[in-house]
Amino acid sequence: MPELPEVESARKVIEKAALQRTIADVDDTDTYECRPHRPGEIRDALVGRQLTSAHRQGKTMWCETSGPDGSPAPGPRLGIHLGMSGRILVAPPADADGDSAKEHVGGDYVGTGRSRGRPRKEVWFRFTLNFEDGGSMRLLDTRRLGRVRLEPDLDALGPDAAEIGRDDFRTRIGRGRAPVKARLLDQHAIAGVGNLLADETLWQAGISPQRRTGELDTAELDELRRQLRKATRLAIRHGGVHTGEIIRHRRSGEHCPRCGAEMQRATVGGRTTWWCPKEQQ
Repeated sequence: MPELPEVESARKVIEKAALQRTIADVDDTDTYECRPHRPGEIRDALVGRQLTSAHRQGKTMWCETSGPDGSPAPGPRLGIHLGMSGRILVAPPADADGDSAKEHVGGDYVGTGRSRGRPRKEVWFRFTLNFEDGGSMRLLDTRRLGRVRLEPDLDALGPDAAEIGRDDFRTRIGRGRAPVKARLLDQHAIAGVGNLLADETLWQAGISPQRRTGELDTAELDELRRQLRKATRLAIRHGGVHTGEIIRHRRSGEHCPRCGAEMQRATVGGRTTWWCPKEQQ
């Protein structure tokens, strides 16, 4: 599933290329992606409005909208979840030329060979905003696991992993008996960490994913938070969580790039987990 860095790339694309463009039509006919809304329900709510801002908390992304016909009164909130393979594609106005005529793409390991050159079957476009200027914003989702909804519930999310403060992190992560990786993956505790980002962070911090959260001392918790913020920033800068230093070594027969020990595999928090048994204690 796209993790915080991939969702942030999609948010930036919306912020850069899709705001303040009047919505002329909406394709919300995919009843699975747009559940629980009926076909036409999102369309009726958004036509004539504009996206005014794009936001993210963890892996959850949403856009604020204007009142009808661009009035300053706030409109409905539009939530977009990328699922496991979702990408946001924003097409420019019909009369754009030069650099302004380029399509903007965000999400699902953007900027790498994993997303370049993929075929784009029309059936994979699950949701579309068509703008009055002839451009569009579309959700491409090959596996149909994304979600578009009005007024998404944001109350259950923990603080964003890229922004959480030291004291809040200590309280939310350093309690109980759960394995530390499982706690990092708990979106109610802290929002945005997925499987790969958790493995990268724990390896960088030298902490076993199987350690019990209540056993971590203050220094270990502070180092874990520092490494999480660092890994998140680097992943955003380099194009996704797959660019982490340990990620390419997460398979059988691979070795820790620091000490050479053979990587170890187990299931922690319901997810396949790799770590260095020598350095991560």
